[in-house]
Amino acid sequence: MTIKVDLHVHTLYSPDSLITPQQLVYYARKRGLDGVAVTDHDRIDGALKIARETDFFVIPGVEVSSLNGHIVALNVRELIPKGLGADETTERIHDAGGIAVASHPANFLKISLGKYTSRKFDAVETINASAIPFRYSTKNSQKIASRLGLARVGGSDAHYGPEIASAYTLVNSKVDSEKVVEAIRKGLCEPVGGAIPVMTRLRREVLILRRKFPSKAK
Repeated sequence: MTIKVDLHVHTLYSPDSLITPQQLVYYARKRGLDGVAVTDHDRIDGALKIARETDFFVIPGVEVSSLNGHIVALNVRELIPKGLGADETTERIHDAGGIAVASHPANFLKISLGKYTSRKFDAVETINASAIPFRYSTKNSQKIASRLGLARVGGSDAHYGPEIASAYTLVNSKVDSEKVVEAIRKGLCEPVGGAIPVMTRLRREVLILRRKFPSKAK
């Protein structure tokens, strides 16, 4: 069977995200997803809590701030230390039973791996709906995946509910975390999606600013 999974979503456990657990499930179901990977910045506690407390399929993960750029760890249940080199970070992810995905590796407006993306990774995020410029990021991420012979995946990198499923991955797998990551390792997956619409991005930024600077008017 083939399932639709957004492999890169941030929740309120990331300081720059607005997505509550309830919104996560609501928008994922609304967009027709079979599952999501919760990949908060350098935190695993939120992903584990949400996975325990919802009946929706959640893959626990984390977006690790490595010394060389962001790396998404999927199907891990322990925190991967930040600040390590890319190679050591991928080793830690594998030791924890997960797979390592090179996040938006060709995007110069995000903290990306670029030349540090290697064959030690299990997959390359070739479609990141939040990437700017989107076409440049997608084209060059695809080149990296082709050069290294790695699986290609997609994710929204959502920080606001309506962004969820702007990009996702079709995975030839059952609805099971272990089977999903094994299918990705084997390349039994395909990224799908496009850029987050400009107006959606603007609404997100306005809401984040309102949260940071709430009105003092009574």
